[in-house]
Amino acid sequence: MVATEPQSDQAQQAPGGPGLLGQLIRFAAIGGFCALLDLGTYSLLRAVGMDATPWVDIARAISFIVGTTTAFFLNRRFTFAAGKRDGNAQIGGFVLLYAVTFLVTIGVNRLMLNVLPEMAWKATLAWVVSQGTATVINFVMLKWVVFRVRPVKEN
Repeated sequence: MVATEPQSDQAQQAPGGPGLLGQLIRFAAIGGFCALLDLGTYSLLRAVGMDATPWVDIARAISFIVGTTTAFFLNRRFTFAAGKRDGNAQIGGFVLLYAVTFLVTIGVNRLMLNVLPEMAWKATLAWVVSQGTATVINFVMLKWVVFRVRPVKEN
C-alpha cells in the first residue's frame, strides 16, 4: 500500500526511526538545549554592550543563527529519520525555512520589546515569545516539509 499523506503512519515509521511521540520528545530535548544556547548567546551579547537599538536586534539575529543551525544538525541526526537522506534538498529547505523563521523571530522580538512594559525581564520575555513562535513554525515545517518521508514509488 502506498501512503498518500506526506507523514501517514505507514510512511512515518522508517526503519529505526521514532514515531511522532518519539520525534516530539527528541525535538523538545534538542530544542531545550538549543534554546539555552540561543538565550545564552543573546544574554552574553547584551551583557557585552549589544543591549540598545539596533544592536539588540543584531544580538538576537546572531543568537538565532547559533541556536537554529545547531538545532538543524542535531534534529537531522537524531529526530527525523528522513534527515539521513536528500542532503542538498534538505539544506535548501532548511535555508528557506530558517530565512522565513529568522524574519519572524526578529520581528516578534522587536514587537515584544516595543509593546511590553518596562520590567527587569523584558528582553528575556521578548526572547521567550519570539523563540516559542519560531519553535512551533520549525517543528511543523521540519517534520512535514524539510524532513518529510517520501512514499516509496512502486514501478
